[in-house]
Amino acid sequence: MVRKEMIAMLLAGGQGSRLGVLTAGVAKPAVAFGGKYRIIDFPLSNCINSGIDTVGVLTQYQPLRLNTHIGIGIPWDLDRNNGGVTILPPYEKSASSEWYTGTANAIFQNMNYMESYHPKYVLILSGDHIYKMDYEVMLGFHKENHADVTIATMPVPPEEAGRFGIVIADEDKKIRAFEEKPAEPRSNLASMGIYIFSWDALKEALCHLKDQSGCDFGKHVIPYCHETGRNLYAYEFNGYWKDVGTLGSYWEANMELVDLIPEFNLYEEYWKIYTKSDIIEPQYFSPEAVVEKSIVGEGAEISGRIYHSVIGPGVIIGAGTVVRDSIIMKDTVTGRGCDISRAIIAENCRIGNNVALGVGEEAQNRLHADIYAFGLATVGEDSVIPDGVSVGKNTAISGVTSGDDYPDGMLPGGEVIIKAGDAV
Repeated sequence: MVRKEMIAMLLAGGQGSRLGVLTAGVAKPAVAFGGKYRIIDFPLSNCINSGIDTVGVLTQYQPLRLNTHIGIGIPWDLDRNNGGVTILPPYEKSASSEWYTGTANAIFQNMNYMESYHPKYVLILSGDHIYKMDYEVMLGFHKENHADVTIATMPVPPEEAGRFGIVIADEDKKIRAFEEKPAEPRSNLASMGIYIFSWDALKEALCHLKDQSGCDFGKHVIPYCHETGRNLYAYEFNGYWKDVGTLGSYWEANMELVDLIPEFNLYEEYWKIYTKSDIIEPQYFSPEAVVEKSIVGEGAEISGRIYHSVIGPGVIIGAGTVVRDSIIMKDTVTGRGCDISRAIIAENCRIGNNVALGVGEEAQNRLHADIYAFGLATVGEDSVIPDGVSVGKNTAISGVTSGDDYPDGMLPGGEVIIKAGDAV
């Protein structure tokens, strides 16, 4: 095996429970984003654009669609005889069989994979963030400072700092303290969950912590490295970065793509985002169609009006239907005369004629007020909504529903319909 200077380990096994019904049957990194992309396309594209040609993708929860999407890595030029992309699910050992129990535990369980490339450095990535970053520049910073661990950081509003791992660094960017989600943050420099480890430091930490329950980088590995005198440095990133782990942040990040001058640009020639592209017929717009400030995917058939929305490939919008401030994913069909506002509709759904989504006053969701919020109506994949019903805000629907599920023809704000077997 040819030695690699740096390999990447991409953590893509998370359920993404804060996305509710969107991740009932699919891992968060495989959720659609920006029309034709999936969330994992962004770190994978960053890798190949940064010259990293060896990527281990650690999967666990609902991996089928993610595995199918990645395949052998062709879209990202990661189909290589030496290196390339490798799917790394949990596997049965001779003495035991165990799931990945934490981010660092998942990396530890793949020690043999990493050692086979004899790397000098290992890049640890999350599969559920939207951003563009040149990891080669970060590696240069790591080398220049003779660091054992480099943590990518970015400034966040002080009132949000308690949600992140917080770094306290001196003027030379050497980390003097690290606090995981502190109640009273002493800094607003937040860890992005992106790390470069010198191989010996990572290996020593993982082996020492191998029996730690739920071993995690933020809670265990970084504090251990700091306590044992390793050199930790903060690499400050000032570009666009978004954790799309909630319905609100996911919706907001999609809506930012259709701004007149988007903060996050999908169309830059020098830093392309690659994805698995199906062979789909061209778009069709009827004479009555209206599209303003929107992304519309290949193979879509538009007979209605779309404003400030993201429409995936193969979506059909019926005549007289109006879509505003919404995300409609691949192969979903809406009927005629619908009114869809601030909705997230997952893949392969069927929306009947004269359906209203996202109407009325806001009400707190009775099942998960922290998930189904932000004034959104959320519909899980493969769901069916019958003709003529109205659905309020902060609602969730998952499964094939009928008129009997909607007393008085309505699902009021804050209510849910989750059919048996579907996640909440």
